[in-house]
Amino acid sequence: MFAEERQVLIAELVADRSRITVSELAERFKITPETVRRDLATLEVARQLRRVHGGAVAMNKLSMSEPSLHERQSQRQHEKSRIAAAAQAMVPASRTGSIVLDAGTTTERLAELLVDWSPAAPGEQLLVITNAVPIAFKLSGNPEIQLHILGGRVRGLTSAVVGATTAAQLEVLRPDIAFVGANGVDASFGFSTPDSLEAAVKTAIVRSARRVVALVDSSKLGVETLVRFAALTEIDMLITDAPPSTELAVALAAADVEVVIA
Repeated sequence: MFAEERQVLIAELVADRSRITVSELAERFKITPETVRRDLATLEVARQLRRVHGGAVAMNKLSMSEPSLHERQSQRQHEKSRIAAAAQAMVPASRTGSIVLDAGTTTERLAELLVDWSPAAPGEQLLVITNAVPIAFKLSGNPEIQLHILGGRVRGLTSAVVGATTAAQLEVLRPDIAFVGANGVDASFGFSTPDSLEAAVKTAIVRSARRVVALVDSSKLGVETLVRFAALTEIDMLITDAPPSTELAVALAAADVEVVIA
């Protein structure tokens, strides 16, 4: 096999699997690790992948890679809907309660399920706090919901309200449950997101709530992005759509994180 043919196959493998190791490629193509590294270097120059310690990752797995809200809304829709349905069962319906909905497409799916929310008995209320403009818009038409949108600067890429004033508002709140999204969940690095401003608000959300539930589809499990906003030990429950890897499952169990597969 010519080097060019092998490199095309390597690029396809990385794109399909998101991450691959030098040893896996050496075994698959019966070549030396040194030859694999030369192939990876060539492919990195061609922007087909990015080399990392021990292997390579797809370009869309870079620490600061972040698709727009519009792009993410069309991705993994069925999985996100299942996660949102599982989260909906945790929303108070029989008493006065308060929740935080973090910005994100999976939390937005949960908001869509709450558009028609009504209390189990007259006089009971649900307070929804959010830093997401799309979520606030969707819930604003339900008179049964008390809606509190956090103030600050709107980040165009994600329509999330961010900034120091946003985080400061959360310091004086103690909601019952926070539903947070993440761009990555890693056994050692924890929960992360590419943007430092959004990470600061997510950290404030996590620290404010009595109970923290992460809504994360399985494509983000085992992924590290640039900024950690919570350690595994700071999250009470992870709702996802497929079982995590053995390494991540062991770390979640050690951190006493309940994992729910939707």
